[in-house]
Amino acid sequence: MRAPFVIGGEKIAPGTRQTVDLPVSLLSTHTPMTVPVHVIHGRREGATIFVSAAIHGDEIIGVEIIRQLLQSTALRHLRGTLICAPVVNVFGFIDQDRYLPDRRDLNRSFPGTEKGSLAAQLANLFMTEIVDQSDVGIDLHSAAIHRVNLPQIRIAEDQPRARELAEAFGAPVILHARLRDGSLRQCALERGVDVIVYEAGEALRFDDVAIRTGVRGIMRVMKSMDMLGSKRIKPATRKPHVVSASRWIRAPGSGVVRLIKGIGDMVEEGEIIGQISDPIGTSKLNVEAVETGIVIGQTRLPIINQGDALLHVAATANAQRVETAVETSEKEVLADPLLDEDEII
Repeated sequence: MRAPFVIGGEKIAPGTRQTVDLPVSLLSTHTPMTVPVHVIHGRREGATIFVSAAIHGDEIIGVEIIRQLLQSTALRHLRGTLICAPVVNVFGFIDQDRYLPDRRDLNRSFPGTEKGSLAAQLANLFMTEIVDQSDVGIDLHSAAIHRVNLPQIRIAEDQPRARELAEAFGAPVILHARLRDGSLRQCALERGVDVIVYEAGEALRFDDVAIRTGVRGIMRVMKSMDMLGSKRIKPATRKPHVVSASRWIRAPGSGVVRLIKGIGDMVEEGEIIGQISDPIGTSKLNVEAVETGIVIGQTRLPIINQGDALLHVAATANAQRVETAVETSEKEVLADPLLDEDEII
C-alpha cells in the first residue's frame, strides 16, 4: 500500500483525488486568497508530475487544458501522482492581468522567500509544496496580451531529460529557449526537476487547437513515463521540429498593418509578409521577412508603431516541412476521438 500524499497539511490516500487550497494571504477586505491544487494519487507506485497554469494571470488557456485533463477517464488507472495547479497567480487571474498586485512578474520571482514580497511568498509556496515533491513538471503558457503563439514546447538546449519529455508531448515545434533568472523552469532545474513549457494561443482567449494539443500532449508525456496505460493515447505521428534560434520581424514604420502571413506559415528571407499604411492609405510601406523560417508568434493588433514586434519567426531551413507538419498536427488533434469524450466537453 502506498503512503498518502501530503500537501498543504492534507493527506490524500492512494486511489483517491482531492482539491486542496493552499493559503497565500488575505485581501484588504479580509477575504482569504488560496491557490487551488487538485491531486490524483494513484494506487500504484509511479512518478509524480505537476501541471501548472496561469502563472501569468491573463494566460488562461492552461486553465482550460487542466480542466479537460482532469475530466479524462484515462486518469482512473493512474500510476504515481498527478498534481494540477490550474490558477497559480490567483490575483492576476481575478484581475485578468499578467502580474501580481505589486506589479511583479511571478515567473521572474522564483524560488521566492517565505518573508519576501507577495510574489516571493507565492513563488516559495509553489516551490515547497509542489515542485519539491515532483519529478518533472509541465508549465502551461500563452502569448502575452494582443499576441498569439503557435503550439510549441520550450526547453533549454542542454536538457536531455526535458528533450525526451518535449518529444513525447508531440507539439509541432520544440524551441530552444535559454533559462531566465527567476523563472520556474530555471529554479526547478536547480532542484533536480525538469520542467517543459508549453506555449500556445493568446492571453484572455481560448483556442480549440491549442487546448486540444495541450491536453493530448500532457497525456502523451504521462504515458511515456508509464503513468497511464490507455491504448487510446497514441504517440505523435511526426517528430517535432527542433529549432535553436528565433527572432521578431519588427515594424519598419508606424501606421496600420495588414499581415498576409500568420502563425504556422512559412516565410522566406526577403519575402513581403505585410504592408503598413496610414489610415487614409496615402503612404505604403512593405514589411519583409529577415530570414527563412516558420512563424511561431504573431501580433493581434493592426495599429502599430515603428519597432513593434509583428511576427516571431523560428529560423529553419526546413520551413516548408514544418508548415506541412503544423497543418497535419491541427487536423489530427481536431479529429482525435480521445478528446471528444462527453465528460470533457
